[in-house]
Amino acid sequence: MGLLDKLFGNSNEKGNKSMSNVNLAIIYYSSTGTNYQLAEWAAEGGREAGAQVKVLKVPELAPQAAIDSNPAWKAHVEKTRNVPGATNEDLEWADAIIFSVPTRFGNIPSQMKQFLDTKGGMWAQGKLANKVVSAMSSTSNLHGGHEATILSLYTSMYHWGAIVAAPGYTDAVAFAAGGNPYGTSVTVGEDGKMKEDARGGVIHQAKRTVTVAKWVKAGLGQQ
Repeated sequence: MGLLDKLFGNSNEKGNKSMSNVNLAIIYYSSTGTNYQLAEWAAEGGREAGAQVKVLKVPELAPQAAIDSNPAWKAHVEKTRNVPGATNEDLEWADAIIFSVPTRFGNIPSQMKQFLDTKGGMWAQGKLANKVVSAMSSTSNLHGGHEATILSLYTSMYHWGAIVAAPGYTDAVAFAAGGNPYGTSVTVGEDGKMKEDARGGVIHQAKRTVTVAKWVKAGLGQQ
């Protein structure tokens, strides 16, 4: 019998099963599509783990002139026009949240920063506490800030009172994905392609996030 079976099976199976249902919000910012792809892989892993999943983007703040000057950026904006924007209601709905962002000078992009900075009201009401969170990132070169970006985002999560579910080295698939224990991260070449085989790492990270959220939700339901 596996660990999840031990936690959610046996005589209390019916009651525990209802508590183990997890709502997973995958909230991303992407200019040319890398983090959108990471978000889609995370959605795949979340659904395989039994979660209800929403893929959501944060608002674009860049001026239209900047977007139009970059064909790949413009094409991605058009491609994802119908992806829903993340709202406060989505955050409240979610038991678990996976963030995916590119690096901007070793930090999170202003689009995601503004999204987080507007959540003070929810934080003050305690609506962000005990969310299970994890994060992913991308850069254009190996030492461009993968880890710093994820750790910077986690700093906000600590203020929320959220529970960080980092992938660590809990599965060997992490090494093919780049070996970042804080969250899956990728480098993207000038051709726009990822240099790491990241799909498996992302799927594992999403499944782990959902599993931890199941444990937390089941535990909270017994208080």
